[in-house]
Amino acid sequence: MTRRFLGSLRGQLVLLIIGALLLAQAISLWLFVDERGLAVRAALGSEAAGRAANVARLIEEAPTDLQASILRAADSPLVRFSITEQPEVDHLDHEDGGSVEARMRALLGPDDDRPIRVELHEAEGSLTPMSHINADASTMHLQMMQGALSTLEMTVSVGLEDGRWLNVDTRFNRPPLQWPVISTLSFGITAAFLLIAAIWFLLSRLTGPLRRVASAAERFGKGEAPGALPATGPREVRDLTVAFNEMQDRLTRHIADRTRVLAALGHDLRSPLTALRVHAELVDEDDIRDSMVSSIEEMQEMVEQTLAFARGMAMSEEVQTLDVGTFLEKLRQDMAGGFEMRDVPALQIRMRPNAIRRALRNLVENAERYGGGAFVTVRANDGSLAIEVLDEGPGVPEAELERVFEPYFRLEQSRSRNTGGTGLGLSIARTIARAHGGDVILENRSAGGLRATLILPRENSV
Repeated sequence: MTRRFLGSLRGQLVLLIIGALLLAQAISLWLFVDERGLAVRAALGSEAAGRAANVARLIEEAPTDLQASILRAADSPLVRFSITEQPEVDHLDHEDGGSVEARMRALLGPDDDRPIRVELHEAEGSLTPMSHINADASTMHLQMMQGALSTLEMTVSVGLEDGRWLNVDTRFNRPPLQWPVISTLSFGITAAFLLIAAIWFLLSRLTGPLRRVASAAERFGKGEAPGALPATGPREVRDLTVAFNEMQDRLTRHIADRTRVLAALGHDLRSPLTALRVHAELVDEDDIRDSMVSSIEEMQEMVEQTLAFARGMAMSEEVQTLDVGTFLEKLRQDMAGGFEMRDVPALQIRMRPNAIRRALRNLVENAERYGGGAFVTVRANDGSLAIEVLDEGPGVPEAELERVFEPYFRLEQSRSRNTGGTGLGLSIARTIARAHGGDVILENRSAGGLRATLILPRENSV
């Protein structure tokens, strides 16, 4: 069921829509997290710049004996202040620090031209506290920050008036990737609305007419007349439906015209043949009379077979649902028990009974005439029903297994012409089978004889 759904247009479009939504959500989430990271970096950088500027002013204004206390008070678990003779940022080419430097100069005043160096880089190792003061706060902060988070480290070196340097080391984490509840709810509502609108409404208008066209084509291929389909759905589907209706109408007219021509030809030949038969009976010489009567009878039989062939091409008979065993038993009784039968499954199948009866009668009569008797068995396959007619005759040369289905073709070697027949029996049987969406196949049996298999589809069986 799942494979069938995924193989359908509806299933594939469902997967496409859900996949597109997931991809869009993933891209949006990635962009959102990146924007959050930039915002956090800017906020923390601005805060560090403000604290560094304030501490620098305070150090310069406070007495020397209070500077150590000021630095201890300014320290935090992730921010450390120190005063050294040399700057910790020992190079002037620093990147990503322009905004921090600009923030500090704005706080220090426009006339302050002291040197400011900023360095920002990925920190190696896990996030650890940068001071030992306030151990409880440090431990709590580390517990909150557990996880696979990348750490950024920023170092700021600010020149003091006495030539020393105030160094500020701070660390902060990039924001982790998160899937907020609101985003999840939004995704679910969006997907639900899209699936309802696109799948259960738009696709129903698309796949419904397509299924009807496919079903009608299947039934038309089996000889049924589904009739004209209503043109509904999108314009492309309506065009397809109209084209199918026109094709169905043209094929029906073509087959009907061809059938009428064959029937008219066979019917019109009856009268001159009857007249010839009357004239032949008036011939005095027995040998000549018998030869002429025999030829005329053979021609009459060919005319009758031609009419039967035309009837086999016609599709006017109504399709019925019949039990296979009951159908074959009735055929066997009608043929005065002309064949043996076994292994018939309890299965019902849709067919045009008179046409199938004519096809099976031709196969059984061929087996009796050329193979010394007929044995009928039924085999149910996946999607089809095979009715096999077996005989124990000489079989058919492999090269002729397809040619024997040509109208009026008769074998001259393995099957004698003197036994009767016009060469239309197999043609009629195959025409009827293919009109049902099946076929007739001939095979030589390994044990000797011929196997004629009439195959009927089971898609419409019940």
